[in-house]
Parts: sequence; structure tokens; C-alpha cells
Amino acid sequence: MILAVGLDLLGFLDHLNAGVAQLVARNGSASFPRHLPKWGIWLAAAVFAFGLASAILGSPGPARRVILWFTAIVVVAAWAPVLSLAAHAPDIAAPWIATLWSGVCAMVYSTNHRMACDETPPPSDDPR
Repeated sequence: MILAVGLDLLGFLDHLNAGVAQLVARNGSASFPRHLPKWGIWLAAAVFAFGLASAILGSPGPARRVILWFTAIVVVAAWAPVLSLAAHAPDIAAPWIATLWSGVCAMVYSTNHRMACDETPPPSDDPR
């Protein structure tokens, strides 16, 4: 989240949002009559960033973690054409960067630390 806020303060997110808008706009003209509220964009960024980190750190196995990370990035990126079809400006840069970086940090942490969900329980002596 801090990375996304910093990039927003530097103006980088505006350039990224403009590029995404041109990609999904009809005939390359990026004029959208409506915009999502800023608080909604940042709320989505926080939910995806913290939710993805929690899901990655709670999932056993590196393959599942990578699938969660990739799926979250694709879901956030898929908002752009949907917002464009609804005549909203596709301002997805903040949620996408927050999700991407949250996944990177959670993946690095999970590969360098022993996770409780990765440990197999000892075999039980009870035959039930």
C-alpha cells in the first residue's frame, strides 16, 4: 500500500491509468464520463493487498501461492475493460500495483520462512 501511495504522490499512477485507458478505450480515445470515487479505489487496493497477503501466507505449498497471486493480478487487471464498458475511467493502477507488490512480499516471506500451514502433522497412533 505504501508503494502505491508513493507512486500516486509522484504522479506515476496517473500515467499508468492513462495508458490503461487508451488500451481499453474504443478507437484509442480515452474520454470517460464517469470516475470511481478515490476512496473506493484505495479501499479496493487495501482489500486486495491485505487479502492476498493473508491468502498466500495461509496456503500450503508454493504452487498454490503462485496461483493465488497470478489469479489476483488477473482479476484486478480484468476490471479495466469492465469499467470501460460501464463508461467509468479504468483507474486500476493503485489496486494492481498494491496487489502485485503485496504478492511479491508475501511470496518472498513464505519462501524464506517456515510456514505453519506447510508442516505435516505427525502420524496418529489412534486407528480411528
